[in-house]
Amino acid sequence: MKYILYARKSTEEDDRQVLSIEAQLIELQEYTAKEKLEIVASFQEAKTAKEPGRIKFAEMLAILESGKADGIISWHPDRLARNSVDGGKIIHFVDRGLIKSLKFPTFWFEPTPQGLFMLNIAFGQSKYFVDNLRENVKRGLRQKIRNGTWPGWAPVGYTNNPKTRGIDVDSEKAPKVKKLFEMYATGAYTLHSLANWSKKKNLVGNLGKPLVIANIQKNLQNVFYLGLMKWKGEIFEGKHEPLISKKLFDTCKEVMLKRGKVQEIRKHHFAFLGLLKCASCGCSITGERQKGHNYYRCTKKKGLCQEKHYLREEALTEQITSYLQKVSLSSQDTKKVLAALDSEQKKARESAQAEVSVLKEQLASIETKLVKLLDIYLADALSTEEYAAKKQSLLSQKVALAEKIIDFEQKGVSWLEPAREFVKSLNQAANLLSSPNPSAMTTFLKNIGSNHILRNREFVFTPKIEYELVAERSEANQNSLTFPTWCPR
Repeated sequence: MKYILYARKSTEEDDRQVLSIEAQLIELQEYTAKEKLEIVASFQEAKTAKEPGRIKFAEMLAILESGKADGIISWHPDRLARNSVDGGKIIHFVDRGLIKSLKFPTFWFEPTPQGLFMLNIAFGQSKYFVDNLRENVKRGLRQKIRNGTWPGWAPVGYTNNPKTRGIDVDSEKAPKVKKLFEMYATGAYTLHSLANWSKKKNLVGNLGKPLVIANIQKNLQNVFYLGLMKWKGEIFEGKHEPLISKKLFDTCKEVMLKRGKVQEIRKHHFAFLGLLKCASCGCSITGERQKGHNYYRCTKKKGLCQEKHYLREEALTEQITSYLQKVSLSSQDTKKVLAALDSEQKKARESAQAEVSVLKEQLASIETKLVKLLDIYLADALSTEEYAAKKQSLLSQKVALAEKIIDFEQKGVSWLEPAREFVKSLNQAANLLSSPNPSAMTTFLKNIGSNHILRNREFVFTPKIEYELVAERSEANQNSLTFPTWCPR
């Protein structure tokens, strides 16, 4: 009788179960010599048997079906199959007479009703072992998630700590990942340009592969960078350190949603497209090319509009340039305003304690709501989908409150740091006047203000930061520094 020798280990990784195949082969060869069996083929496979689809296993069955062999030699039935499909194929081959003998050093088999019954039990035990192991692993992963630890590979910007089994910040990649979020939030960068930037900065995935557009888009939507974890559709709190703020994450989300809309393909470039709304009806301001010039007008998608129809791009550019000239701060004036902000910060820290107390009370209320929500869910009063949605909303509020508390405790009040950035941007406004790219003005205006509208062919907007700063009269030059009337106050 002719036999096929089959040996298998459960993983394709070379550094795991290294001796498994070698030990099986030695034992099987000794068993073959002792029983004086004829071997016509030998197969070795590094593949799990919990699912059907093993290549070497299929080749072995093909040889048996062709009649070139009559039996199989293996260490144990669980080497042949740990799933009902492959186990059923072996038994079916025995029933058809294609397999006349099965030899195992650790298991007895004869092609009789009793032998088939015992083989069925052996295959069933093997499948039960796999199924039970799978459930134990899933339970362990769920508990790890509940404890706030990510059970899988960390996203780029983080590393898996093999000692603590936790997630640590990658000191080299984390600043670059944060920069990706900041660049995308401006609205001036596409996913393709971010992929090119990552390549230039040598920002690669944790497996050493370049970040492609799909990777970057997935990362920009990953709540893991907020200190949260999404597992099986549900949001959990993580113990790992957040890389970005919720405000930055939400801004990136808004930019992505806007870009996800179908855009009309245009032949001409309009520098201020997407910036303006109509003051009368609220419709978007669109661009149009007429007689060699760009014009901006209301789309009138809501019907009749009282606004005048067209504003030439040159006239709009002149208005924006005039604004930039008014708000542009010299380096000397910028230092004065920043110094005034520093003095404000000391006072703000003293008065911020009451606000922090209020925020902490709100945070405690959110914690209470999360506990009650879980109780309601466990009482079967909510569906899994409803529970996941409400929990995500509460956790989002919790993250936002926690960021505000940190902001108040570390910086005094939340507006001071944005105010500094605002002043610094005014210092850079002069550079935009000489910029050959008008689109840079659009990005700047979006950063410093909102509600950009066109009213009677005049450009108007609302500054994002509302404060009033008047620099102290300088003893050296006796000059007073004030903001223009349209500036935040």
